[in-house]
Amino acid sequence: MDQDMLAPLAGHVLSIKCAVGDTVEEDAEVVVIEALKMETPVFAPCDGTVKEIRVKEGDHVEEDDVLLVLGT
Repeated sequence: MDQDMLAPLAGHVLSIKCAVGDTVEEDAEVVVIEALKMETPVFAPCDGTVKEIRVKEGDHVEEDDVLLVLGT
């Protein structure tokens, strides 16, 4: 089953720490969002394989936008 990873807050995508096809473990840092000059890491909610990345570095995201899709 696929799981969408959502942005926890609005901001800019500072960095993406994975690529499509990567296997990630639960609680691995996969994206960093910058908001109000603070960096907020986004962690994988479960083990899985990155199936799709829907943002790129520098993109502006709103709260609950889909950042990437994990296949579990």
